[in-house]
Amino acid sequence: MLGEDPEKLKRITFHEITEEAIKHAIENPRKLDLRLVDAQQARRILDRLVGYELSPLLWKKVLRGLSAGRVQSVAVRLIVEREREVLAFKPQEYWTVESLFEKTNAATFPGKLIGKDGKAYDKFAISSKTHPTPF
Repeated sequence: MLGEDPEKLKRITFHEITEEAIKHAIENPRKLDLRLVDAQQARRILDRLVGYELSPLLWKKVLRGLSAGRVQSVAVRLIVEREREVLAFKPQEYWTVESLFEKTNAATFPGKLIGKDGKAYDKFAISSKTHPTPF
């Protein structure tokens, strides 16, 4: 776009807006990587494609005037997926059997029932307080 040879152009990169970071970036420019330029243009197009679809939904559901791009789209998707998981959750009761053991004149130590007669309990083996033995 500038009419310059890309080999002659330099790029500075900084990840924080502080005087020190910007000075460091200016003192250490790097060559222009056209693959990174192409990737940024692709992200920009994706932001527009996704944003044009998602923004009207945000206007309806959240607040008029919000725009959605690549980052917002992913965030909305994560929120929707998590909400679906919450709504699909079916609570299931389970119990554990734990005790504190003491050997005569020795320290106490905790113990947890993990099975009986060589068979291990699965998480939901003890399903209620009144039916503690699943085997």
